[in-house]
Amino acid sequence: MGRLVVVSNRVADPRKTSAGGLAVALSQALQKTGGLWFGWSGRIEEGAPGEGELHQQQAGPVKLVTVDLCRQDHDEYYLGYSNGVLWPVFHYRLDLADFEANSIGGYRRVNQLFARKLVPYLLPDDVIWVHDYHLIPLAGELRALGCRQHIGFFLHIPLPPPQILAAIPGHDWLLRGLFSYDLLGFQSQTDCDHFGRYVEVEAHAQQVEKGRWRAFGRTVQAGAFPIGIDVEEFESLARAPEATDMYHRMKNEYSRRKLLVGVDRLDYSKGLPHRLRAFRELLTKYPETRDSATLIQIASPSREDVSAYSDILHELESLCGAINGNFGELDWMPVRYIHRTVARARLPGLYRASRVALVTPLRDGMNLVAKEFIVAQDREDPGVLVLSRFAGAAEQLKEALLVNPFDMEGTAATIQVALQMPLEERRQRHQELMRTIRQYDVQWWCDAFLQALAKTQAQETGTPWLRL
Repeated sequence: MGRLVVVSNRVADPRKTSAGGLAVALSQALQKTGGLWFGWSGRIEEGAPGEGELHQQQAGPVKLVTVDLCRQDHDEYYLGYSNGVLWPVFHYRLDLADFEANSIGGYRRVNQLFARKLVPYLLPDDVIWVHDYHLIPLAGELRALGCRQHIGFFLHIPLPPPQILAAIPGHDWLLRGLFSYDLLGFQSQTDCDHFGRYVEVEAHAQQVEKGRWRAFGRTVQAGAFPIGIDVEEFESLARAPEATDMYHRMKNEYSRRKLLVGVDRLDYSKGLPHRLRAFRELLTKYPETRDSATLIQIASPSREDVSAYSDILHELESLCGAINGNFGELDWMPVRYIHRTVARARLPGLYRASRVALVTPLRDGMNLVAKEFIVAQDREDPGVLVLSRFAGAAEQLKEALLVNPFDMEGTAATIQVALQMPLEERRQRHQELMRTIRQYDVQWWCDAFLQALAKTQAQETGTPWLRL
């Protein structure tokens, strides 16, 4: 394999401890070949649309190259189309998509900008790995500029069924863009199946063999590559002073009670109001949980300049206040709600002190919190994972207690089962979950995708890129 070039909306410096497991895995792959990581700088500067200043720095053998965006490009590409159209639609929320924003021009313009700025850095035998929904058209723009390198794409969020995708105005343009890649990676087999049905219905694509589709004069391979975590890194984090201090503080503070924990970004896809209503149902139907169970819900700020996020913030605050007001005692508050980011180094201690983790999104690509919770547990006395069947992780983590987050009564009953689960069953479930998480860690994900990309044959580019 030639040099690896990673392209994503944001670039992480792998030398920094806050980079996270994904950045570490990509960094290891990049360092093997002396690669390049390209993306947006995070800066919004004065300038004309479709232009931006380049910045580059060397991180060992890895070159980090970023480009600035002007306000118009940022608002149309990032806020408008990526997060105002694609994010809600891909999470099955057509009701929240802003189809009238006319931001698709900025989305295409920034992808063209990325392509133009990236091309001078490319070598003929480079292998290019593009990440996530912000950059679906990038391969098509690179092909239009003459790039013939192998290009893979990984979607970190869910892919909805054909009927939902087809609701996007101009969705056929995005569809053609996907066929400019050599390999498409999805989080789950369900997402992969949705892609297959979508291209058959909307592009009359032919399945030339399992996982391989032909349309628009090109053939693309598609497969499920569920992303994992860096198990050793997170285990090390759990042994560090910040995590152990958090663990002992939580055990002392809640020595008389069983902790439930939820850690999420504040996003309508996470099902936080549904989760709180299920917890309220738990307290109502199972009186023995009163004064004995406490839910710590962390909801990190996310895109709070968007009305849908301010609405859910107010709803959560109202629900938490109502639950605490109706069920709380002078020495017990049922819900501890934290609307800020908690340092990642402290989270393993919180996970380990908790009897139950509630990971109940309405729709999620994977959800790595579920895997981190399992890794952080004491194997001699592990907690229980309550997991939404609509999270990508549900395909892998079959020993978790799976729930339908829309069914508040059923979720409450499952939480009660988790709180009462015998030690031997908890140990057995944890052992099986750990086996899966270790086998399919983040390094497996990275290697499996790149090996599959290396196996794809050079594709002909018969149909030119569709111009809007």
